[in-house]
Amino acid sequence: MEERCHGLQSWIDRLNQAELPALAAVVQDLHRLAGEEKASVQQLADVLLRDASLTSKVLRVANSAYYNPSQEPIRTISRAIVLIGFDNVRLIGLSVSLIDGLLTRAPREQLQELLARSFHAAVQARNIAGYVLSRHEEEVFIAALLYNLGELAFWGCGGVQADELDTALAQPGVIAEEAVRSVLGTSFRQLTLGLVKSWNLSEIASLAQGTSQNDPAVQAVTLGVRISEAALEGWDSPAIEKLVEQLARFTGVTPEDAMQQVLASADEAVKVAVTFGAGKLCNLIPNTDPEQIRLQQEQRRARLLQPNLLVMQQALQDLGLMVSARGDVGLILDTLFKGLHQGAGLERIMLAVLADGQTRFRVKRVAGEGTQSWLSDFVLPAEQPEQPHIFSYVLRHKEAIWMGVPASYNLSELVTGPMRQWLGQGMFFIAPLMAGTREIGVLYADNRLSGRALKHEQFVAFQRFTQLTGRCLEALSKGR
Repeated sequence: MEERCHGLQSWIDRLNQAELPALAAVVQDLHRLAGEEKASVQQLADVLLRDASLTSKVLRVANSAYYNPSQEPIRTISRAIVLIGFDNVRLIGLSVSLIDGLLTRAPREQLQELLARSFHAAVQARNIAGYVLSRHEEEVFIAALLYNLGELAFWGCGGVQADELDTALAQPGVIAEEAVRSVLGTSFRQLTLGLVKSWNLSEIASLAQGTSQNDPAVQAVTLGVRISEAALEGWDSPAIEKLVEQLARFTGVTPEDAMQQVLASADEAVKVAVTFGAGKLCNLIPNTDPEQIRLQQEQRRARLLQPNLLVMQQALQDLGLMVSARGDVGLILDTLFKGLHQGAGLERIMLAVLADGQTRFRVKRVAGEGTQSWLSDFVLPAEQPEQPHIFSYVLRHKEAIWMGVPASYNLSELVTGPMRQWLGQGMFFIAPLMAGTREIGVLYADNRLSGRALKHEQFVAFQRFTQLTGRCLEALSKGR
């Protein structure tokens, strides 16, 4: 039975004695060499040669295009040190040890995400340091890489308690720091400091803990770490904007150049992760492809779409008046879409009407990011006996349906393959639009852009808007 740990000292003892002694030894020795003015090529080679697997991995990385663009073959550690530099070989040894020491034992999701973020932070920090320091860039890289050492070690070696924390953090409304303290008896920050101290990494500790905020190396580490965290919210997030401004001031470049530097570093971090044999981390480093950034921006805007009760009430009131005062079709649909999109906070909305002699559904109106293509591409046969679908079902049964909840599971086969390609997977609302007894078409709405769950009050609003719009259209057709 695995022994439980509680409190800082018991975790440090367990990680040092049972879980990570080999990693700790390599990290300590490599760090010690950095502090020795006359550390020789042979001393560094000796540390790496103690472990055959580590030696071969360091040589593989040293031969990569990233570190050795000339592609002159490197077959020994001492040759690697001569060709690509003492500090680079030391950094490779440390990075490879960290990946091997943690990822091979427990490749759990949190560990991979955190390791990806650590590599991203390290590359950002080193490249920032390149602007303001003439040396010590490797130290900055290592300090940023080990910034979350305690948390990395916990997710890599925490066993049953890591499972417990995983479950605790998944609870809605949880405060992460409190959950961590409850399971570990200490914080991740304290655990990092404790490990760094017990591994005799004092300079790394002072860089990573920011004990001297005026030190440019400390600022480079801090900025690198913060950028790697903020990037997870999207490259257009307010947090990134603020950090890019800080970076521009710190390095003396324009905000535009600073942003390009940040994106280039993120791309480089992906290459570094591959080079170090941690290719599985690449997808966890935020993508800088313009198309991906555009998608992130759309998702971000969608997340910001919140229901607005005043807009919704106004739209309902306006539709109510149009039942008796007769608005034209354009005005009725404008009010309907405004009420559902801005009022009820539904992210994507589509009105598909019966067209071509009632034989097929064609899209008449849409709202929301990425819905424009539906206007030209989305066509459904009205009746399809060999493969019935939810649009015709709703119109035939004259009822609004909330798809994706248990009550409608029995209808899921009515969402056909082509429909899923157009609309994606997940919950949606769908309702018939009737002008009295005349079938007009079908109204569809979802929150697919942000992935948020649809809410009961949104469904109530969706039904109300559909009914009122139907009454407006009926009044219009009667010409009163």
